[in-house]
Amino acid sequence: MVTAEKYMQLLQAFPPRPITSEADFAATQAAIDKLLDKPELTPEEEDYLDVLGTLVLHYENQQADMIPDIYGVELLKVLIAERNLKQKDLVPIFKTESIVSDVINGKRQLTTRHIQELAEFFHLPVAVFLPKLNFSSAKPL
Repeated sequence: MVTAEKYMQLLQAFPPRPITSEADFAATQAAIDKLLDKPELTPEEEDYLDVLGTLVLHYENQQADMIPDIYGVELLKVLIAERNLKQKDLVPIFKTESIVSDVINGKRQLTTRHIQELAEFFHLPVAVFLPKLNFSSAKPL
């Protein structure tokens, strides 16, 4: 049986609010972690955890909507522009400015080594530099 008094105590300890920043997210996640560290939850704590989880899910969905749907060279172009880089800044990865230029202009493909080094350079997953697979045009086996 859920009691209003116990639930109100949880709400007063950490009032749930819409998450609008990384700081809000971290604080909400800390409150969730504190509950999950308990060996067993009361019905009030389970309800409260559900509310906090819903707020986190909503925030994560909003963040996912903000991730651009670009990959490979198109992403590389955006990263170069956003970080005010010059082609020469990528010479350690590509070895020459002409190779950087050829990749950016679509005259050359990114190699596996380029992709791995770009991911490390920009602190991103390797997958964001891989070409997007189009399964809708694939023929059945």
